[in-house]
Amino acid sequence: MFTTRPEIRGTKAVIASTHWLASMAGWSMIEAGGNAFDAAVATGMALHVVEPHQSGLGGDMPIILRSAEKRVVEVICGQGVSPQAASIEAFQARNIDVTPGTGLLAACVPGTFDGWMTLLRDYGTLEVSQVLAPAISYARDGFAVIPMLHQTLEAIATFFTAEWTSSADTYLKNGNVPKVGELSRNTKLAETLARLATESSAGKNREDRVEAARSQFYQGFIAEEIDRFCRETKWLDGTGERQNGFLTGDDMSNWRATKETAVSLDYAGYEVHKTGPWGQGPVALQQLSILKGYDLGKLDPLGPDFIHLVVEAAKLSFADREAWYGDPEHFDVPIETLISDAYGAERRELIGEMALNELRPGAPDGRQPELPAYVTDERGQPQAQGPGIDKPNKALDIGDPTSGPASGPNCGDTVHLDVVDAAGNIVSCMPSGGWLQSSPVIPALGFCLGTRMQMFWLEEGLASSLKPGVRPRTTLSPSLATRDGAPAMAFGSPGGDQQDQWALTMFLRHVHHGMDLQAACDAPSFNSAHMPSSFYPRGSRLGSLEVETRLPTDTLDELQRRGHKLERAGDWALGRMTAVGIETSDGDTILKGGAQPRASQAYVVGR
Repeated sequence: MFTTRPEIRGTKAVIASTHWLASMAGWSMIEAGGNAFDAAVATGMALHVVEPHQSGLGGDMPIILRSAEKRVVEVICGQGVSPQAASIEAFQARNIDVTPGTGLLAACVPGTFDGWMTLLRDYGTLEVSQVLAPAISYARDGFAVIPMLHQTLEAIATFFTAEWTSSADTYLKNGNVPKVGELSRNTKLAETLARLATESSAGKNREDRVEAARSQFYQGFIAEEIDRFCRETKWLDGTGERQNGFLTGDDMSNWRATKETAVSLDYAGYEVHKTGPWGQGPVALQQLSILKGYDLGKLDPLGPDFIHLVVEAAKLSFADREAWYGDPEHFDVPIETLISDAYGAERRELIGEMALNELRPGAPDGRQPELPAYVTDERGQPQAQGPGIDKPNKALDIGDPTSGPASGPNCGDTVHLDVVDAAGNIVSCMPSGGWLQSSPVIPALGFCLGTRMQMFWLEEGLASSLKPGVRPRTTLSPSLATRDGAPAMAFGSPGGDQQDQWALTMFLRHVHHGMDLQAACDAPSFNSAHMPSSFYPRGSRLGSLEVETRLPTDTLDELQRRGHKLERAGDWALGRMTAVGIETSDGDTILKGGAQPRASQAYVVGR
């Protein structure tokens, strides 16, 4: 039922990511004398190259970290905001009532690169040219195509050739999809990264040199090319029309990544830290506040009672996400109440023996929830409606690029990485967006823009209604836990709405059932799609429970008896979990890590 791979242990550093080449890129920074944060930047930049179907330079990213020097948990928000020209009225003028998941219309300011540069400048030790070197090498010299990339390109190659010709020129070889194991190159991206590295050499000190690279991205040649591309070109998107974008050079110039205090919750001797409610991260804390009322350690981690409680807590928490989460700079999110013990106890009362089959947000502080009309009819049942859903070319309907009901090993978008070093620096990063299949490649730059604006609702008065200059309520959700103020573990999994389900289950099994990080990553997983999807076309499956079929037959039968609508996803199908940790034993500091074998590409390295 479980793999026999041991948990990685070391004393120098441990790096876990969703691709082996990226983990090795990060390790080369450790060998060069860098710290965990240098390694994270190099790992993440490499991921943009070797997993272009899962993340890219045009995307977005939250980072959660604890530095040994500052000894506090901090969040770097690399989630860009909506363009100034993007409004509900602007979409209505184009007869659009749901933001498409593909094309240029859904592009926010690309936040990933400034997130990396902020991490490097304020916490790292190496130069921009050093942390970009592995990514430049992979893009210039080539990397082996993995099965997920091959499958993605195979599904969309015809569309690329017919419509997104710049993407075909970048990712196809003479019009053909590269085979698994065949080398793929992106020479234009290599040139872009090399120019950023060169431009960074102008500064008088390391901080100035980092800022020089950042300026070229947001005020220099990259911003200029993005501005021109969005103004002067039109591309077929999920609306079925060819359209240009809202994003401008001014939008990019006026934005910077921010540093924030994490939202935190005490649980079972740990303090669990997440991003603010501009991301979905606090749903994990809400789930934990509900689950505090149960003795999970006495339950079989593969049994129906454990799974039922975890899934029901998720349904309630994600319903609150839909009603209450948004950019707290623009909407009054009652986050302290939502993660409080009292509110958790109130929500716990709604969990019974049978599966909940309705979306039930709560009323924190007596405030009445309002759900999007798009997903709710008069009977409170989710509906599938909006433009583009029934179009024959399914390439147009990609929002979350590889997630779907029981979609096997392709289930789960995005990339993830965790790093810890001997000094006690620890970081968890969730880069995403800028997927090759969601927006056409900008020919002069070698990468495409993100489509995160699809997570806004084009309805007034909601926590996540579209407004100019606002962060979308993203799904990206890295996790970090401390014990008695000291770093304990960093973890996460790609997977859109599933991120805070798969990661939470791994954490619970590690904390309550004594599984080491590798065993907890490997254990059979499950998740619900009960909540409205964050991705176009925003559908939901009330009462659904996706399960890996390695779970015991008796467990699956009992879950079905309790009213869960089972969707069997395969033996090794759900998630791409990675985790690192740090512990002290007899005065020795031991670093550890795990990376699950699903999709056969996640990798942990340490020494």
